Amino acid sequence: MQLKHYTKEFKYNWQLAAPVMLGMLGHTFVSFVDNIMVGQLGTAELAAVSLGNSFMFIAMSLGIGFSTAITPLIAEADAEANFLRGKLAFKHGLFLCTVLGVLLFLMVFFAKPLMYLMQQPVEVVELAIPYLDLVAFSLIPLIVFQAFKQFSDGLSMTKYPMYATIMANLINVLLNYMLIFGKFGFPAMGIVGAAYGTLVSRVVMVAYLWYLLKGKEKSKSYVINIKFFVLDKLMLSKIINLGAPSAMQMFFEVAIFTAAIWLSGLLGKNPQAANQIALNLSSMTFMIAMGLSVASMIRVGNQKGLKNYFELRRIAFSLFLMGSIFAVCFALVFFALHKQLPKLYVDLNDAENLIDNTEVITIAAKLLIASAIFQISDSIQVIVLGALRGLQDVKIPTIITFISYWLVGFPISWFFGKAHVYGSFGIWLGLLAGLSTAAILLYIRFNYLTKKLIEETL
Repeated sequence: MQLKHYTKEFKYNWQLAAPVMLGMLGHTFVSFVDNIMVGQLGTAELAAVSLGNSFMFIAMSLGIGFSTAITPLIAEADAEANFLRGKLAFKHGLFLCTVLGVLLFLMVFFAKPLMYLMQQPVEVVELAIPYLDLVAFSLIPLIVFQAFKQFSDGLSMTKYPMYATIMANLINVLLNYMLIFGKFGFPAMGIVGAAYGTLVSRVVMVAYLWYLLKGKEKSKSYVINIKFFVLDKLMLSKIINLGAPSAMQMFFEVAIFTAAIWLSGLLGKNPQAANQIALNLSSMTFMIAMGLSVASMIRVGNQKGLKNYFELRRIAFSLFLMGSIFAVCFALVFFALHKQLPKLYVDLNDAENLIDNTEVITIAAKLLIASAIFQISDSIQVIVLGALRGLQDVKIPTIITFISYWLVGFPISWFFGKAHVYGSFGIWLGLLAGLSTAAILLYIRFNYLTKKLIEETL
């Protein structure tokens, strides 16, 4: 098949993916601004936010991963023009996400004492605990928002979650500025101020998205008159069967990056701060791939509803190609600017902390080289995973992600990440190995399934 058969899909892929990318980049940009603001307070504060967020990342991965079950069900029902089935899927998805949000908040809240058992710097742990109290509570509105977002994405209405995210981000940045540093008459609360900003912005985010969807003809009937506690066991079971493996897929990937934070903490506060810088920059480029992953889930879900498997495969490959092009560009940027980008995060004019800050920049620059190399495999694995979710194939991919990250990636991170081996760079070699293994195995799975579906229709 000629290249133009794939590139002609780029425009529509972009229309679907761009709002998702911008919304997700908005989340990451706020984290970027948070880190820069907190970094001005000192490396211990930056490490504390990193440690606190490591618990949050695990909880968020489970909630966000679970919520992705809603999108392919809505996309399939939308392609079939089956409103009742779509509303049933959304209502049950919203109910389960709400329950999950509360459970995840309780899990993080009661897990705080584990920080003292993890051999992390005591100074960092004592700063992280009050920060985590407030940020943990923000999980409830965040996971509820995810239910609305995944529903909206399933209807190919990807713009509205982006609008809600942008509004929330603007509120978050403003509140952070006022509360971290004590501006406009507010008290200077340090990193606890950042936590208040996160909580308020997430409540606003879910309320605003509901308001937007209620005002649109295509989505209005779905989001009003929801009989929340009138539940169907079959639909609950279907969403749990799709959502639980999807949650575990995201958990296995996020958990290895979280393990990287903890392993960095064993090396000291400066390696942990450097890890946070490299992770924050890498997560920005990952959001581009995540946008294409959502587009992949929507478009594959639509074609599955139409039972057009040849088109499904062609469209999916157009997304894989598009993601690879972006990834190569980001890899080149990271290679070219690996020494300059970390300087954004620390104050080199701070004479008192100059030695610490210089060490952080040196370590982070090396980590960005590893990040540059895994841009392509990271992009491919998440876009192919989106396509497999669109096919509602979740069980085998869950096993693949576990093998890739925990039987291949983590042992390498643990062994090479020791201070007397490669230190922080060794930790990131494990991330590179895990992502590359996942990309190869998930692609093989998708290739096998789609060829099989096409053969069955011939």
